[in-house]
Amino acid sequence: MRRRLAGAAAILLVPATALAAEEHGFSFFMALPGGKEFFYFYAALFVAALIAVGSFLVVGRRKPEEMVIPEPRLTLRNFFELVLGFLVDIGEDILGHHAKKYMPLLATCFVFILFMNLMGLIPGLLPPTQKMNITVGLAVVIFLSTHFFGVKENGLPYFKHFLGPVWWLAPIMLPIEIISHLARPLSLSLRLMGNITGDHAVVGGFMALAFVGWAVPSVFMGLGVFVSFMQAFIFTVLSMIYISGAVAHEEEH
Repeated sequence: MRRRLAGAAAILLVPATALAAEEHGFSFFMALPGGKEFFYFYAALFVAALIAVGSFLVVGRRKPEEMVIPEPRLTLRNFFELVLGFLVDIGEDILGHHAKKYMPLLATCFVFILFMNLMGLIPGLLPPTQKMNITVGLAVVIFLSTHFFGVKENGLPYFKHFLGPVWWLAPIMLPIEIISHLARPLSLSLRLMGNITGDHAVVGGFMALAFVGWAVPSVFMGLGVFVSFMQAFIFTVLSMIYISGAVAHEEEH
């Protein structure tokens, strides 16, 4: 009896696994011109347009004094305000009281990455953050912005910290600092891509196991939402730390 049940489970599992593998590599954006090669770009562009439209609906032509009054029910505006307030509180702990200056970049990155990650939980779509080109592009933006903010706050003396605390350590410290800074975008991009790729594969596999009921897939769907949030959060917090180190004044280096 046990052998028969095991055989029946295996028969059901093989098509389910095949379906998961097929779905893992399919996206509706592939139907667009050149979609088989650029569907990740189309998906990222769709998320960017979605965020832009959502921002317009939240702000629109409202006056600043109208934005002070909170809305009585849960709306898109309340969601954005909740996310922004959460990031500002963390940013003030890392960046200090000037954190709000950097929130347009950091909050945009967080929401953009979060929505792209969550896209992978929708059947027929793939998360753009599963593609190295997308994650590297995000990491390069943070890398360039970090040094831009550093020069803006400290001027050209910002680059002195690459040479170390004393001049005779410069031949040793300079290559170490250069490698350290170049490793940051590589670390950001690989971490985001690897975690989202693995999470999407696991969730897709368990979602295909319909014969076990909805309990198991629902648990892994919730895990996928958690991982999507955490990866966007980690990317943003690391970006805050990098910017904090760059904008610190010379006497603090």
